[in-house]
Amino acid sequence: MQRSIQFWFEFASTYSYLSAMRIEEAATRQGVSVEWQPFLLGPIFAAQGWDNSPFNLYPAKGLYMWRDMERLTAQRGLPFVRPDPFPQNGLKAARLTLAIEDQGQKAAFVRAVYSAEFAQGQNIADEAVLAGCLSSAGLAADLLSQTQNPAIKAALIAQTKTAQAKGLFGAPSFLVGDELFWGDDRLDDAISSAAEI
Repeated sequence: MQRSIQFWFEFASTYSYLSAMRIEEAATRQGVSVEWQPFLLGPIFAAQGWDNSPFNLYPAKGLYMWRDMERLTAQRGLPFVRPDPFPQNGLKAARLTLAIEDQGQKAAFVRAVYSAEFAQGQNIADEAVLAGCLSSAGLAADLLSQTQNPAIKAALIAQTKTAQAKGLFGAPSFLVGDELFWGDDRLDDAISSAAEI
């Protein structure tokens, strides 16, 4: 049986940036493959009665998160810029992720989007920014047309419904079989669990 971990991420998620930048290397060290699973938190938050990020709804939590991100990115040698606006609209980026078939290019694109957003402060809803991310992953800019493909749109809706059905309530989330691990601080535990299968 192939040992694998599902990485469920939202492009607006700060802590998903941290996980995206380290998950492949950490998983490879333990012989675990990564399945990249984009989804949207908006519908999940709406089901809880929220119309915004909890980091905006609860200012004290938001202040803590931004300081925590500064500490963690400094520890890991990652650049960090607060995106403006926050949260960013990652709809097109999530659709593009689903449209990319090659797993290596998918992973490279995801990292490029997170870098554009959280390392360079760019707006990931901008198609010019996404074209640059595609290019850095070795993909042609004409893939942008897939953001309007009805099948891709439907696939992202299905992804988010699947996330809800699996009990996901935030990002990053990791699934090993049916076992849920939530948060960047649980990534190593999730990988270790997958390695034991």
